[in-house]
Amino acid sequence: MTNLMQKTQPDQRIKMRIRKGDTVQVINGKEKGKTGEVLKTLPLKNRVIVEGINLRTRHVKPTQDGETGRIVTEEASLHASNVMIYSKEKKVASRIELVIDKQGNKKRRLKKTGELID
Repeated sequence: MTNLMQKTQPDQRIKMRIRKGDTVQVINGKEKGKTGEVLKTLPLKNRVIVEGINLRTRHVKPTQDGETGRIVTEEASLHASNVMIYSKEKKVASRIELVIDKQGNKKRRLKKTGELID
């Protein structure tokens, strides 16, 4: 009985190199090879929501009189380790490295192509 009463620790926020608006390619799972834009990041769960990827269908009941039920299709989250940043120009997925420029600002750069993201 005491195991049920214990409080759970809050999840640790994970530092993610993928940000909202980045173009990513799925590298693992049933959607492997597809690309899309990151709509939202969930740093507490280390997950991302990508536009048009991992779609789920929900059946919604009517809530008011006269309203009809509907079927809603929305994106579900993917684990951040299953996506890589995708370069539209070179058509290649790559890892990210953090680089400090001459002004002392941190920039993200693709390892394969060397192009700056920020």
